[in-house]
Amino acid sequence: MTDGKALMAAAQKARENSYSPYSHFRVGAALLTKSGKIYTGCNIENAAYPATVCAERTAIFKAVSEGEREFEAIAIVGGKEGETAPFCAPCGVCRQVMAEFCPPDFTLYLGNEEHFERYTLDMVLPFSFTNRDLS
Repeated sequence: MTDGKALMAAAQKARENSYSPYSHFRVGAALLTKSGKIYTGCNIENAAYPATVCAERTAIFKAVSEGEREFEAIAIVGGKEGETAPFCAPCGVCRQVMAEFCPPDFTLYLGNEEHFERYTLDMVLPFSFTNRDLS
């Protein structure tokens, strides 16, 4: 089992690969699978803004593309170039993608390596739309 501090460190390292020439807001994410593997991701911007992909989705999609479907936790670190924000929450699209693959008690570590807080998916997306709504 990987703790929050180790995941935050992995997210910080992933942030170094951010491609963010427009916003200069660099984000890194580290996703822990139930099998114990960590998948990292960074934000990748595009001049056509809707084509931009967030760090969280990059990590989740990498894991899913490798056959992983069960996730334990994710750590997210972000901020303007040269600094780390005290808190970087996932956008609504990323929260919805998490709801597709993660249970309501899925753990999110938000903050930075020095100080971070633990949240659950249900806390950050209390009224999610899932496959249960399609039944």
